[in-house]
Amino acid sequence: MKFKIYYHHTDCGGVVYYAKYLEFLEEARTEYMAQRQAPLNELADKGIFFVVGRQEIDYKFPAQYADILTIDTRIGEISRASIEFLNEIKNQNHKLVAKARTLLVCVDKRFKAKSVPDTLRVLLEK
Repeated sequence: MKFKIYYHHTDCGGVVYYAKYLEFLEEARTEYMAQRQAPLNELADKGIFFVVGRQEIDYKFPAQYADILTIDTRIGEISRASIEFLNEIKNQNHKLVAKARTLLVCVDKRFKAKSVPDTLRVLLEK
């Protein structure tokens, strides 16, 4: 997934504000799920929700205004009730900007942990 960096993504120092990466990662995860025929809105209609249980970002190189970032997404481990997403973010020069690890926990409407559905597990393990 590609992102163009605009002024509203940057801080007063002219680099991408650290918290903006959370938005980029959210969009990349959402697209990843949709591309695998597992759109989050359809899962929610079935009472399957995902919440962030852990987020790690290692910032390696500053992204700046007008950069084009590419976010590569892959699945790490899928446990009974969670899915690990692993991301690498690179700029247009293929320089590693950041690495991220996001743990999504599968929950019901009352935010009680529940098992990742087998059908979803199969789609994500392809």
